[in-house]
Amino acid sequence: MLKDATAIVGIGQTAFAKNLPESEKALACRAILAALDDAGIDPSEVDGFASYTMEETDEVEVAKAIGAGDVTFFSKVGYGGGGSCATVGHLAAAVATGQASVGVAWRSRKRGSGPRPWKNTAAQLPTPGQWTRPFGLLRPADEIGMLARRYMHEYGATRDHLFNVALACRNRANQNPAAIMYERPLTREMYMTSRWISEPLCLFDNCLETDGALACVIVSAERARDCRQKPVYVHSAAQGLPAQHHGMVNYWNDDPLSGPAWTAARHLWKQADFGPEDVDVAQIYDAFTPLVPLSLEGYGFCGRGEGAAFTEGGALEIGGRLPLNTGGGGLSEAYVHGFNLINEGVKQLRGSSTAQVPDAATCLVTAGEGVPTSAILLRA
Repeated sequence: MLKDATAIVGIGQTAFAKNLPESEKALACRAILAALDDAGIDPSEVDGFASYTMEETDEVEVAKAIGAGDVTFFSKVGYGGGGSCATVGHLAAAVATGQASVGVAWRSRKRGSGPRPWKNTAAQLPTPGQWTRPFGLLRPADEIGMLARRYMHEYGATRDHLFNVALACRNRANQNPAAIMYERPLTREMYMTSRWISEPLCLFDNCLETDGALACVIVSAERARDCRQKPVYVHSAAQGLPAQHHGMVNYWNDDPLSGPAWTAARHLWKQADFGPEDVDVAQIYDAFTPLVPLSLEGYGFCGRGEGAAFTEGGALEIGGRLPLNTGGGGLSEAYVHGFNLINEGVKQLRGSSTAQVPDAATCLVTAGEGVPTSAILLRA
């Protein structure tokens, strides 16, 4: 069992911006070294790495650059933002079973100044893309826009509900000096009059485009007690790929609105000593606002079709039913494939967040809903 056998003891990040001059490799190394320094661990002790298949900086180059010793475990997780929490889960399993002693997970990205992957028209489309792109769903925003319209049709969700998500994330970013949207308030009028990106998704329903990198360090629970920072324990970890899954649009699934979150959640809670009602704060993947109500349902915070209504009455704000994305999330802090949500979860349980939830002791962190996904439960 992985329950509380390992802990995150160090976190690090670079600045977030639309255009940073350094390479992805340099950004990755800066974030990793910052995380190791935060933990009080020398780079020569690192013997495990985990990142995303979309990460262009590999562990061989990173290990040499930071001065790691012999590496005995390394893995990469697929599906973009769906892999974020799984990097922590893989390292937790490796450390718990003795395959590694000091693991580093990271993500480095220059999406703000780099190209968009779907612009490469010369590449052979993967199978899901052959059923979407020829029919006008060219970008992830188009695919999630289609799911959002289905959700609105079936359950009566409105743009006001999506605004609730965008506003909660922006309000937290307004408190976070590291966030791209720091001190840049969002109003309902701004939201409702902004330009469409892919109707019904407007500008503020879409995540930021960001350059930056983040990392975290994982060791055994025993060693964590001697590290520089308060340990944050990995209580449970799960991945989810539902039967007959078909990318973000879920064409071949019997129910397109029952996405990977439902599969990941069943395993996540099965391994845990507490349930959704015991979660003090959540960091829910928010590449697009509709992913939040879908995830609220999938992870059991409310019933099917109730995710939109859950956002009402300030439920997602500090002091609400479920404060979320307290650093600003992908919508308003930075979009680095969800890794900032992991680090923010650690900050909450350390008590060092810029939008601290009082006495937070449990945190759910989720990866991208709509694609094969992952999630972790963190405990103070």
